[in-house]
Amino acid sequence: MKKMIGFVAFCVAAGMLIMLFLVNRFLGLLLIILLLLIGYSFFCC
Repeated sequence: MKKMIGFVAFCVAAGMLIMLFLVNRFLGLLLIILLLLIGYSFFCC
């Protein structure tokens, strides 16, 4: 469980770093949706 929480914290930090450089909110929203779908498929399927 600790490894999964650490991985989630790392991914959140990476996402915040990416959003820092993106100025387009729509592109950021698409990136968030894409990464949520990828994360769901990796952990639940």
